Amino acid sequence: QVQLVESGGGLVQAGGSLRLSCAASGRTFTSYNMGWFRQAPGKEREFVAAISGSGSMTDYASSVKGRFTISRDNAKNTVYLQMNSLKPEDTAVYLCAAKNGIYYSLAQSARYAYWGQGTQVTVSS
Repeated sequence: QVQLVESGGGLVQAGGSLRLSCAASGRTFTSYNMGWFRQAPGKEREFVAAISGSGSMTDYASSVKGRFTISRDNAKNTVYLQMNSLKPEDTAVYLCAAKNGIYYSLAQSARYAYWGQGTQVTVSS
């Protein structure tokens, strides 16, 4: 099975930057598509970004495109989310997730089999 641990969250002022990390266990990390999701109080979990196993394909929610960048270092079994120009509406618990299989339906949370516990990101105005 896959275990995921997020880190890098914290409190930042609007316009600032944070980089989140997701460390994965296992020996088959490259076979997994990886995604970042977020959940704010009173709202459903929403898709943020995804990346294919090789890192050759990426996808972003329209709300973060141009501000966030997803990447992965397969040698370190780690996925990153670089967040720039942060806004108060970005405040949420950010979770990483792993999806085995081909690169499709990456925005659907139900497609992911493994989830981390999440890391809190708070953006002040």
